[in-house]
Amino acid sequence: MSTGAALANTLWLGRSLGSARRFARALADPRAAQEAWLQRQLARHATSDFGRAHDFAAIRNPADFVRRVPLADYAGIAPHIERIRRGDRDVLSCGRVTHLAPTSGSTGARKLIPFSASLQQGFSAAVGPWMLDLARRQPGITGGAAYWAVSPVSIPTDEHPAPPGAIPIGHADDAEYLGGASAWLVRRALAVPATLRHVHDVRAFWLLTLLALLRQRDLRLVSVWHPSFLDLLVGAAAADWDELLESVSSGACPWLHALPPDARNEWRAPPDPSRAAELRRTGASDWPRWWPRLLVVSCWGEQAAEPGWQRLRRRLPHVLVQAKGLLATEAVVTIPWGAQKPLAVTSHYFEFVDQRGELRGAHELERGRRYRVVVTNGGGLWRYRLGDVVECTGWVRATPSLRFLGREGCVSDLRGEKLNDVFVGEALRALWPAGSPPSYVALRAREGDGAAGYDLLVSDDALTVPLADLGARTEAALRANPHYALARRLGQLGALRVIPVAAARARDELAAHRGRLGEAKPRMLLRAGDGAHGGEHP
Repeated sequence: MSTGAALANTLWLGRSLGSARRFARALADPRAAQEAWLQRQLARHATSDFGRAHDFAAIRNPADFVRRVPLADYAGIAPHIERIRRGDRDVLSCGRVTHLAPTSGSTGARKLIPFSASLQQGFSAAVGPWMLDLARRQPGITGGAAYWAVSPVSIPTDEHPAPPGAIPIGHADDAEYLGGASAWLVRRALAVPATLRHVHDVRAFWLLTLLALLRQRDLRLVSVWHPSFLDLLVGAAAADWDELLESVSSGACPWLHALPPDARNEWRAPPDPSRAAELRRTGASDWPRWWPRLLVVSCWGEQAAEPGWQRLRRRLPHVLVQAKGLLATEAVVTIPWGAQKPLAVTSHYFEFVDQRGELRGAHELERGRRYRVVVTNGGGLWRYRLGDVVECTGWVRATPSLRFLGREGCVSDLRGEKLNDVFVGEALRALWPAGSPPSYVALRAREGDGAAGYDLLVSDDALTVPLADLGARTEAALRANPHYALARRLGQLGALRVIPVAAARARDELAAHRGRLGEAKPRMLLRAGDGAHGGEHP
């Protein structure tokens, strides 16, 4: 047992007992829990510019809230976000905005989500109960270190330096979502130091991650986003296995140059020749035996991630491979709770738009029905269309358990990149600024044999530049999406391919799908399994 990690885990879970009890009680009466949460936030943020404009002080119940506050999407609140970015106070909410967290947008390359102590409390109110429930199911996870995947800081903030007083863009690490003492305790139990996020060299990023993990025989919990992250991590070990083992044995770290100078000390470790010998006997390919006490792997397990999740379950028969709940930069929607995924009713306020366009509260959902999620969080998003579609699969006590079905509209999400049709359309149209676009162009997702990436399909009547140049320009445009850029840097997505398509064949395909060519509405984004040439199906 790792004494330091065990103590930090125990203290953190102890701090989470109150939020876990509140969540457990709320499961029996989600309507009361949601209304109480909403009233607290309305009172807390009533004097913000948004609160005064919508007379939060006069709102007495959810019906008042719906009448006074309109549904919103990112385009509607973007001017408020820009004011926050410049440093204006109390715009959408009261209190200090610590940073603006970037995420992929539904109508553009990037959204910036205000992050504050109030929003941190919402995340803690979900993560604490989730981890305590997991510890009840697998008590041994508290006895050793955990790996929560670290993403390198690869998203540029802005092309120009921020003005004085501007709010920073980006976030530190996953622990930052918890804030305060909880974040500090979580970092004490992490197998990989959070300073890894400052490493920009991809090879050094993987090798430093592996070195930190290989030093941890007592690793108990691995939390990543897409299952492919683990495939890439293990694959990176093979090429440098001997050098990694030498580093474990000697305590040296050959890749310190990739780290900021003030972060290098925490990457040095005592020599451990016995651990290196154990790993040498195990070998580079049998990675489940690297960590004999591993108890839990947490990753996405729905939609495009499900095949990878199932593969991990088969590969790790003695490990709980848990599918994560529905989490977004803006909010936690559901958490794993036993075999179900109840709504995070003590974290945010939720509304649901049914297939008839009518609004429903959390207590009004019906099994088997599909809904679009609307969230109000503590950071200043009020009645915000999250863009996620869910299905009610049942209840935990009286609280709905939800399954994530996908994003509204046409979205491709092979490895967490969340490319949508609007953004892709804008990016592809910009490739032909002179006003002479091809008769047919589309971006098609590809996946097979574990590989994933995108193909640019373009009719041969527009191939006036070399394919390599067209591919490079397309790749640059797609990297404006921060999640796509990260997946490419980490190797989760392969290189873009440009595939010429005969113009006549493309026209025939469109006509076959939608009758006359003039009525055809081809999609710019084709998800894996869609038609070869992208005409909209009836």
